[in-house]
Amino acid sequence: MTENDGVVIVGGGIVGIATAYYLGRKGIRSTIIERDSVGSHASGFAYGGLSPTGETGASGQLTPGAQLTNEGMRLHRELSQSVPEESGINIEYRERPSVALTFTDEEVRAAKERLATFQAPEGCEVEWLDASQAWSIEPRISDQIHGAVYTVGQADVEPYRLVLALAQVVENQGSIIRHGEVTGLERDGDRVTGVVLGDEVVACETVVLAAGPWSGAVSSWIGSPIEISPLKGQILRLRAPGRPFECSLGWEGHYATTKPDGLLWTGTTEEEAGFDENPTPEARDAIMATLLKMAPSLTDAQLVQQTACLRPVASDGELIMGQAPGLRGAYLATGTGRKGILLSPAVGRVTADLITTGDAGMDIAAFSPTRFAR
Repeated sequence: MTENDGVVIVGGGIVGIATAYYLGRKGIRSTIIERDSVGSHASGFAYGGLSPTGETGASGQLTPGAQLTNEGMRLHRELSQSVPEESGINIEYRERPSVALTFTDEEVRAAKERLATFQAPEGCEVEWLDASQAWSIEPRISDQIHGAVYTVGQADVEPYRLVLALAQVVENQGSIIRHGEVTGLERDGDRVTGVVLGDEVVACETVVLAAGPWSGAVSSWIGSPIEISPLKGQILRLRAPGRPFECSLGWEGHYATTKPDGLLWTGTTEEEAGFDENPTPEARDAIMATLLKMAPSLTDAQLVQQTACLRPVASDGELIMGQAPGLRGAYLATGTGRKGILLSPAVGRVTADLITTGDAGMDIAAFSPTRFAR
């Protein structure tokens, strides 16, 4: 048993740190073990867009994923008030509208079909704009658009600052952040008793496996398959001419907005490149081409920084969250894909609730780690 209440969290990204934060809110201290440094992978290089959703299923009700997304947004609003004060770190949270562009009749039809069933969550308003209305909001938008979806109630945050701020609060709560590589679990029958860290076994009664795209390695630790792989994404930070963009531009999964640092952040890519985290010129050119499609006047934008990160994506695209099959005291929290920053507070809160009460507070059956067993 460690002095930190017998909870070990494997992974010092945003999900692991958020889980420790919500456990700390319940008076439970954790030992977080990170192989490199806190927020040094996807959590520190993500875009940080926060977008609630009204996606509904065949029943007309919000899907489990949409419910978790909206809970993540609600918690981010709470964190934007409490965490800077508790940590002394400005996480650069700000709310701003978005304009999602369409360039073809097919894209218009798809956008309007989504709007027809969209259940706007609290604090969110969505409407269809014709091209002239979109240009009145942002004149630099391409003159080739057919219309756009305008959303009020979205936000963004600086991901690395958020991770550092949460880590500061977690340590203030009494949790410990350690560095090293976990290579396995110790067990007594069907109960976890510790994690293997180098030549040491760190005793624990509860372990949270939040290793992001590296979570596939835990399959052998828990004796059950976890189907997850890395999805590479790259972002450009540009010094763009003209005034800052007051809204976020989007098109088919791509985005561009001026962040509080004064730079235009734009992306992204979806690449199956294994565990290669290096930026590439091919991605740079592809992202610039997409940006110029959305806003052709930005040809003189200057590249300041290009980043790349690996997002954890399950084989079926859903989250992986809940108790590990057949191993009491072990929980998984991963598979957040491109929504890692947005989802992390909700994943952390749900995981903390599962550990302390056994009740997630919402339906998470679709995210069960048992679904990969054949």
